[in-house]
Amino acid sequence: MISKLHLILSICLAGCFFACNSHKTTEETSTQNSTEPLQEMETLTAEIIIDAKAKLGEGAIWHPSENKFYWIDIEGKKLHIFDPASDKDQEIDTKERIGTVVPIQSGGVLVALENGIFKLDLSSEKFELVTNPLEEGIRFNDGKCDPKGRFWVGSMSLKSTKGAASLYRLDTDGVIHEMVDSVTISNGIVWSLDNKKMYYIDTPTGKVMGYDYDNETGNISNPKVAVEIPDGMGHPDGMTIDAEGMIWVGMWDGYAVTRWNPETGELLGKIKVPAKNVTACAFGGKNLETLYITTASIGTPEEVLSKYPHSGGVFAVKPGVKGVPTFFYED
Repeated sequence: MISKLHLILSICLAGCFFACNSHKTTEETSTQNSTEPLQEMETLTAEIIIDAKAKLGEGAIWHPSENKFYWIDIEGKKLHIFDPASDKDQEIDTKERIGTVVPIQSGGVLVALENGIFKLDLSSEKFELVTNPLEEGIRFNDGKCDPKGRFWVGSMSLKSTKGAASLYRLDTDGVIHEMVDSVTISNGIVWSLDNKKMYYIDTPTGKVMGYDYDNETGNISNPKVAVEIPDGMGHPDGMTIDAEGMIWVGMWDGYAVTRWNPETGELLGKIKVPAKNVTACAFGGKNLETLYITTASIGTPEEVLSKYPHSGGVFAVKPGVKGVPTFFYED
């Protein structure tokens, strides 16, 4: 089934603080992570659809009942709602840095802001605090809902202090639990199609971790490396999963979204993105056939911005595989 896709490009962190740390040390790449198969793959390039020039575009998510693409500008302190039918991109001022957004089953959205998790009424634009477990100098970052409607959201230090952050799980009763500690920059998170695995990214590790996941309790255990990003490919940021169970990872400092088999760690292909810092991605549109991709302009040198003027915009491509519907928060 992978042979039907055949993607490549010739050539995601969620903050400008990690951007300068463009060199990382990894172990020797395993055979299953070899990039040699890419030589036979077709090249696809995402095209700009919203020239937003966001500072730090992130939080890509498709609202399945509204048929709209939600995304955020963390440093711009904005929630964006893009309607492909009208080509309009609505902005809501969040007044604080916003790390992610997820839809609520009863209506509205949950937003993870610098000062806590809030319910947001989209018609009145009023915020209602749910909880805030964060200490001073820590902000929320990426997050999504699991198949049971619990909200998982991670954090990061404003100074990117190593091990200062955590991954949290907000249950449907409003109780929050710390699930993973000693995190540096919490980022992408998805669940396998059989609901037995959770995949999670702490950006500076250069790895996607796979956890055994109990869908009934929300407990995770037995962490193992599912994917290790080779040197020179960029840093793993936001993540989504397709209908074939393969994961797609935005590459900060990598000009690309990469596709991986999380069971084998194999690199299956790339989508070229004309922006240095690629942050997140989500399948949306008709039949979930379009991959929407967010990018950042922050942390990009002026000479690179002049070459890639749409940095900070939202891009899109039809890669030949479909996504899966977004999970709602069950309040």
